[in-house]
Amino acid sequence: MTTKVLLVDDDALVRAGLTMMLDAFDDIDVVGAATDGTEVAAAVNTHRPDVVLMDIRMPGLDGLSATESLRRRPGAPQVIVLTTFDTDEHVLRALRAGAGGFLLKHTPPREIADAVRRVAAGEPMMSPEVLRKMIGMVSGADPGRDRARTALERLSPGEIDVARLIAQGRTNQEIATELLMSTATVKAYVSRIFTKLSLTNRVQIALLVHDAR
Repeated sequence: MTTKVLLVDDDALVRAGLTMMLDAFDDIDVVGAATDGTEVAAAVNTHRPDVVLMDIRMPGLDGLSATESLRRRPGAPQVIVLTTFDTDEHVLRALRAGAGGFLLKHTPPREIADAVRRVAAGEPMMSPEVLRKMIGMVSGADPGRDRARTALERLSPGEIDVARLIAQGRTNQEIATELLMSTATVKAYVSRIFTKLSLTNRVQIALLVHDAR
């Protein structure tokens, strides 16, 4: 199956480079582009992408606000935020809004393609190293520890085990191996966590676990 991608970036050179790079992969198709967050809704309606690559800093509606608006829609595509990371600390806001993760703009082409595939499949695309950096940002900035702990109390012991491993950046297969269960069982646990906590993706689970520490 081909993963359809929409690019959102105000820099024409970035759009052209990403299009050329991603179209080199047979299973990824760049179906359209937008130059500002205000164009995202119409572009999604027109092109029906599976994944949106969303820049943070744009002159009109920024990528954070566009991500929040897009992810509130029923059947919304997955979103990967494009960032320089060391300056875009507000990327956390996008992740809490339901973005599937983020990419550094200088990420190698093959890793960007792999991230698109993983996010389209519902898997997070953050490396453990990047996740650790984000944990440090969260722990110093978010006062919602009690709220996070209260939320996690709704989970069963098995669901908590799965949530903690998700927070370590583990895949379903790695979680299954660690907890001695089938991949299908892990997927069932993840689905129940989404339902109980009203979350939409694994990144939000990871952030909630780290907020609770």
